[in-house]
Amino acid sequence: MSACVPTRTPEEGPSSPGRPDAASHSQDPHHPPPGGGRRFRIAGADLSASISVFLIALPLSLGIALATGAPLQAGLVAAAVGGIVVGRLGGSPLQVSGPAAGLTVVTAELIQHYGWRTTCAITVFAGLCQMGLAALRVARSALAVSPAIVHGMLAGIGATIALAQLHIVLGGTPQSSAVDNIRGLPAQLDDVHPSALYASALTVAVLLLWPRIPGRTGKIVRKVPAALAAVAFATALTVLAGLSLPRVDLPSWRSHALPALPEGPTLGLLAAVLTITLVGSVESLLSAVAVDKLVAARKTPDVRIPRARLDRELAGQGAANVVSGALGGLPITGVAVRSAANVAAGAVSRHSAMLHGLWVAVAALLLVSVLDLIPLAALAALVMVVGIQMVSITHMRTVRRNREMLVYAATLGAVVVTGVLEGVVIGIAVAVIVALHRLTRTRITLESHDGVHRVRVRGQLTFLAVPRLSRMLGQVPHDAQCVVELDGSFMDHAAYEALHDWQTAHAAQGGSVEFTGRAGARISEPASETHGCCRPWTPWRNHHCEDRPQQPETHHLASGLSSFQRNTAPLVRDELARLAREGQRPSQLFLTCADSRLVTSMITASGPGDLFTVRNVGNLVPTPGKESGDDSVAAAIEYAVDVLGVDSITICGHSGCGAMQALLSGPAGGARTPLGRWLRHGQPSLERMRSKHRPWARISGRLPTDAVEQLCLTNVVQQLEHLRHHESVARRLAEGTLQLHGMYFHVGEAQAYLLASSDEHEIDEVFDRVRPAPSSLHKSRA
Repeated sequence: MSACVPTRTPEEGPSSPGRPDAASHSQDPHHPPPGGGRRFRIAGADLSASISVFLIALPLSLGIALATGAPLQAGLVAAAVGGIVVGRLGGSPLQVSGPAAGLTVVTAELIQHYGWRTTCAITVFAGLCQMGLAALRVARSALAVSPAIVHGMLAGIGATIALAQLHIVLGGTPQSSAVDNIRGLPAQLDDVHPSALYASALTVAVLLLWPRIPGRTGKIVRKVPAALAAVAFATALTVLAGLSLPRVDLPSWRSHALPALPEGPTLGLLAAVLTITLVGSVESLLSAVAVDKLVAARKTPDVRIPRARLDRELAGQGAANVVSGALGGLPITGVAVRSAANVAAGAVSRHSAMLHGLWVAVAALLLVSVLDLIPLAALAALVMVVGIQMVSITHMRTVRRNREMLVYAATLGAVVVTGVLEGVVIGIAVAVIVALHRLTRTRITLESHDGVHRVRVRGQLTFLAVPRLSRMLGQVPHDAQCVVELDGSFMDHAAYEALHDWQTAHAAQGGSVEFTGRAGARISEPASETHGCCRPWTPWRNHHCEDRPQQPETHHLASGLSSFQRNTAPLVRDELARLAREGQRPSQLFLTCADSRLVTSMITASGPGDLFTVRNVGNLVPTPGKESGDDSVAAAIEYAVDVLGVDSITICGHSGCGAMQALLSGPAGGARTPLGRWLRHGQPSLERMRSKHRPWARISGRLPTDAVEQLCLTNVVQQLEHLRHHESVARRLAEGTLQLHGMYFHVGEAQAYLLASSDEHEIDEVFDRVRPAPSSLHKSRA
């Protein structure tokens, strides 16, 4: 855990919003040191990743162009421009852009209505609109669209693509709409062309089976992308067998169509521009966010990839659409499939996306004769599979878990039947109706038991429910004891006033009122005390409130359990059920003191399944062979390291530790009591602290306030040394698959500190470099 200086990738460096990042040459391993002159170098990882992405992009670009009805060269133009322009100007370094399936249906409709050259002009104007939105810095607001609507839109587009391409797979021609394709499917099944079906079936089979080839052979062949392998096998089969079927026909670049002035109704053209802008922007931004998650999950600690700058990414997408439309290419978006392949292939900078665009351009110019051998049925089968995969079962499960299946289904169906823009509008309308329905669906019941009247409110409490609430509260006798359970996350001002006024009147008439639930504190405490005594999270037993009545311990336990079942359990039940099915997979062993003030989940912002926690008096780690008949700590370490496979172990001490105070003063009864025998494992910490002529440990640049704090800090370092003597830990440390961390929590300051060095031979340097635990970006680089 030695302190380190963060390195920069080529994307980091002096920059300003909306302007390309200047390359950093000072710390990046792919650049020379300062003063050595400006030199352009490409990392080997970027070169190999660009080839992998190129092999995926080439057949997909041709297939998407085929699906839209555009010239096949338009797909190659869009792929090349997306890689080079967005790769250079975009805000997501590892995202790969190009023609995407998400805009296939929209583009196909535009070509049918306005023709190809006008569609190119619409693409140019859509790009200008994207650049304007980026200048207004509204990119992040696009992420506010409900995921159910986005997933429903993509699923609807995927279903429409699959229906259209199915006709080409069977040897026919697709109709102008999804509904017409469904109606024409029986007739198409009666008129199947065997050659096209054979080529398509082989393409689908290779595409699905290629990633599943087992053994060492599979590991080697999987380096070739499945899409390329599928198209290559289908092409080879049709050529060798001499099958007669339509193939790719790339005309001369001299006859390539460029955009023309838009012709058509103004409102229709504006709607077309708006559709390309919105659909392309949302898909690109969602893809950029997904790429950030993939990069964060990739274990490459030596390479720092900056997070996506969404406004810059939107500006880059807009610039690419302007260039692509002007050169006669398809509309461009960020493509999740190619981006995921780029991350998986180990790309470290934007050079990978740019090189992939360069390879596409070279192939479009030099490999025309090879590309002309590809059967159109193979490309149609490839795009059909992509369309089917857009109807994601995983997305359906997520939407269903969040009770938004109706919104998803409505958006999907509307996109298939009416079109993308109309479908999204219908999806938004359904989402609003569902939200309003939930807002008004509030259940209010009244029960009486043993003289206690209990009013239960289930759902959101708004002004729409105030009449029912007032009617139910009016049935409570004036001098009765009443409990009001508020089981909802929202309460508006009208409902608050109604409850507060009734509470005041009921108390004035001799009755008593107790509010429980998530909104209970807002009602039960006076406004003047809201920010003082009462806290915005669940109260704990020893929280200081002057007028808090003392109650039996059994009441606190039962009350806490009841509060959990009522308020927390419904929120975490699904997640805990998943953890129960999958088993525990914590990433960290957290060993800390048994002190009741140390709440590990609070200070680490962790939840169920995150930490494997071990607590004992003094956060001690006995060295092997000195457990005194108690192997619990050693057993927990072995289980966490060998069975659970944790990535790190943290030892956390804290201020005011009673165990350290006992070590300094000598425990009562010496080593004859269980406590005394246990604290013997902390004796090396005490000897270590006293072995120097002056206290060396420092905390955030200052000396410890007293000997207890000095011992608490020293004990963390000493227990880390004990930890290294355990066989399982030593083995994993030697393999480089385990990290050790030291931590100190100051209870009075509510501040955590991380150990910046764990060199046990240099105690005078260990705590000089302790810094506050990260609470912002610049601190997290400590």
